[in-house]
Amino acid sequence: MKRKRFSTEQIVAVLKQAEMGLAVSDLIRHIGVSEKTFYRWKK
Repeated sequence: MKRKRFSTEQIVAVLKQAEMGLAVSDLIRHIGVSEKTFYRWKK
């Protein structure tokens, strides 16, 4: 079984940072996920 890399709490924290105004490109580069993954989490 595939192991999750990020917990639900971590994903929520990343999405909140994006809502507070951090640039998505900087945020995804810092946490090491693709833009597609970020928007999938947001959905």
